[in-house]
This record gives sequence, C-alpha cells and structure tokens, in this order.
Amino acid sequence: MFAVEDVPAITPGHDVAGLVCGAAPQSGDIVVIAQKIISKAEGRIVKLGSVEVSDDAHAAAQQTGKDPRVVELVLRESSRVLRAQPGLMIVEHRLGFVMANAGIDASNTGAPDQVILLPEDPDTSAAAIRNDIRERLGVDIGVIISDSWGRPWRLGTVGFAIGVSGVPALVNMCGHPDLDGRPLQATSIALADELASAASLLMGQSNEGQPMVIIRGLSFSGDGGSATNLLRPPAQDLFREVKSAV
Repeated sequence: MFAVEDVPAITPGHDVAGLVCGAAPQSGDIVVIAQKIISKAEGRIVKLGSVEVSDDAHAAAQQTGKDPRVVELVLRESSRVLRAQPGLMIVEHRLGFVMANAGIDASNTGAPDQVILLPEDPDTSAAAIRNDIRERLGVDIGVIISDSWGRPWRLGTVGFAIGVSGVPALVNMCGHPDLDGRPLQATSIALADELASAASLLMGQSNEGQPMVIIRGLSFSGDGGSATNLLRPPAQDLFREVKSAV
C-alpha cells in the first residue's frame, strides 16, 4: 500500500482518472481516493454567501448554534435529521449514510467562507474513474471513494467507503467454517470500509496532502456491488428513531 505522490490542488473539472494513470496502476490494484478531491473536481463547492437560509434552517441553527447557511446546506443534503443538539446535527444523508452534518466540510476547501459537499453520486463517480482508466491503460482496477466519519459509541474518526466500483463492498462469509468446523451464521466483511480505513492511515486527516492511495497484492473475488450494499436496511436498525429531531 502506498500513497500517490505530488497530487496537485484539485479544481472543478480536474482529470482525477488522469492523476491515477500517472501513478501507473496495475490490474488488480485498488485505488482509494479521498472524497474531497472528487467533490472538488465535480464542482461540489458552495460559497456560503450564496446560500439563502430557510425558516427551518434558522430554527435548527438556533437549536444547534451552527452557522444558519451551513445548516441550510445540511438540510438540503439530508432526507431527515435524526439528532440535533448544540454543535452537532446527525442526519440521514440523501445517499442513505447516517452521519454528522451531512458530510459537509469546511476544511481544505481552497478559500475561506466556502464548504464542500459530498459527491452527487459517489458510486457513479467511482465507476466512471475505473472505466476511464481501463480505456486509457488497459488495466482493470478497483476504485473506492472514501470519507472519514465518527462512529456511534466510539471516539475518533475512521475511513469509510462512500463509492465503490470493481471491489466487493460486502463479503458474505455465512456458511464458511471456523477453525472448529462450525459454519458461520451471520458474518459479513465490510471489505470496502476496511480498505478505506487502512488507506486513511496514509492519507491523514489534516495537511498531509496525500488523497490517493494504491493497494496492491490483495486477493479478492468478484467485482460487483456498490457502497449502497453497506447500508443497513431501516427495518434492521434497532437504534434509529423514525421521527425527525427538528
């Protein structure tokens, strides 16, 4: 596993697939790309001065103490708010992820008073990059778009996969024997999340400037699936409340 060196500052329209090609990937490699450079390349940057704030956003901003313009964007990007308290909003993102502040980020945006949203469709973005690289180089790789989130009941952030192509997102181990020969009953491996988390160790979380990591030599079978395979169906969620908190 190694970080791609000398990745430039990304601007809207930037050729992300071309940057990966410059690292000479090999068939079977998996490239993990930080969400932020995908969002920047796709123009998912919002200047806060351009945001019109709704009454709902003003009310939620009073409740949370957050910038009303940011709250407005959180509401636009979310299908519902699950928790709201001073300094924090936990939402179900329109993509299905349960996360803080709809993944909206004000760090490393390239300019003050602007924020970055998640990609419009990270699975589609991952597939497009994979296909572009296959056409240019004739190699078949996996692509994971990652983001860093906190987790319930645990401190700290880890990498998660929000877009996947060419890699099984979830590997069902049910029926495989354990060391004693007993078949596993409920074990599934979140392969894409584990790879995203491993890559985040090299990417870092602040000013490391290493938003692309290539994983080489990992054996896996199958290339189907997407990040949506990692979402727990609401009917299986024992903790999420149905009603919005705002």
